[in-house]
Amino acid sequence: MHIRGGSSSRGQSGLGFGSRVSSLLLAMFATMATIYVAGRLWQDAETRLHLVEELDKRTGQGKSAVSVDDTLKIIACREQQKRLSAVEMELAAARQAGFVSNKLVDKGDGHSKKRILAVIGIITTFGRKKNRDAIRKAWMPTGAALKQMEDEKGIVLRFVIGRSANRGDSLDREIDNENRQTNDFIFLDGQVEATEEQPKKSKLFFIHAVETWDAEFYAKVNDDVYVNIDALGATLSSHLDKPRAYIGCMKSGEVFSEPTHKWYEPDWWKFGDAKSYFRHASGEIYAISRALAQFISINRSLLRTYAHDDVSTGSWFIGLDVKHIDESKFCCSSWSTGSLCAAV
Repeated sequence: MHIRGGSSSRGQSGLGFGSRVSSLLLAMFATMATIYVAGRLWQDAETRLHLVEELDKRTGQGKSAVSVDDTLKIIACREQQKRLSAVEMELAAARQAGFVSNKLVDKGDGHSKKRILAVIGIITTFGRKKNRDAIRKAWMPTGAALKQMEDEKGIVLRFVIGRSANRGDSLDREIDNENRQTNDFIFLDGQVEATEEQPKKSKLFFIHAVETWDAEFYAKVNDDVYVNIDALGATLSSHLDKPRAYIGCMKSGEVFSEPTHKWYEPDWWKFGDAKSYFRHASGEIYAISRALAQFISINRSLLRTYAHDDVSTGSWFIGLDVKHIDESKFCCSSWSTGSLCAAV
C-alpha cells in the first residue's frame, strides 16, 4: 500500500511539472508572437512613412498633404456643422411658432441678450477716402450715432480694409490716422490690400465678422454704393425665418476667357463649354445668414476663390441646402421704386 501510494504521488507530481512547462512554453510563444507582430507593424509603419515621404518629394507636395489628425478635425467640424444646421432649422421653426423672440439668445449666464440684426462690411481700399467720407455724410452715422445705431437698430457698420504689402508704410499710416478719428474700420491684418486679393478679402471679412459679432445676417457692400439702412434692415428682418439665406440681386452671366477683358476669369475652363457662371449674387451688395457665415469660418481652408468675390461667394454654397433669394431691392444699378441701394 505504501509503495502504490508513493507511485501515485510521483505521477501527480510529474503531471503538475508537465503542466507548468506547457504554461511556460505557451507564455514564451505568446510573448515572441507579440514581439514579432509589433515588429512587423512598426516596420510596416516605417515603410508607409517612407513611401509617403518619397511620394511627397516626387509630386512636390511636401507638407501640403492633410494629416490623419487634420482629416479627423475636418470630419468633426462637418459633423458639428450638420448639428448646427439642424439646430438653426429648429430655432427658425420655433420663431415662426412664436416660442422664441426674433432677436433673443440665451448667453448661458441666466440673462438674455439681443442678437444684433446685421453686420455690414463696406469693402474699401487705399486712396478712396473721398468715397468713405461721402458714405459717412450720406448714410453711415459717425461718432456716438454709430454706436446708437448698433444699440437701437441692431446694425453694425464698418469699413473693411487689408494692409499694405509694405507693412507700416505711408498707406497704412494714413488709414490708421483716419481710423483714430472715426473708429469705424475693420482691419484684416493678415490680408494684403490688392485688387486680385478681393475674393480672399471678402472671405476674411465674413470670418472676422462672425467670430466677433453674434448677428442674424452678415452683408458685404462696395464703397461706391449708397444704402438705405432702414430699408435694408426691414428687408433682412423679413427673412429671419430662413436659417440658410443667401440674399442678393441674383445673376449668372458669361465667363470671359480673354486675358485682356475687364472681367477675365483665369479658371474659365472649369465652367463648361457654355462658359456660364452658376447662380450668384451681384457683388455690389449681398447678405448671408449666420449659419452660412459660420460655414465659411469653419471651412475657410477648404473654400477656394475665383477671380471675382461675388462668384467666389456663390461657389461656396453650391451643393449646400441654401435658400437663394433673388431680392430685386438689392439690384443697385440705379435708384428705383422699392430699391434699398444705388451704385454710383
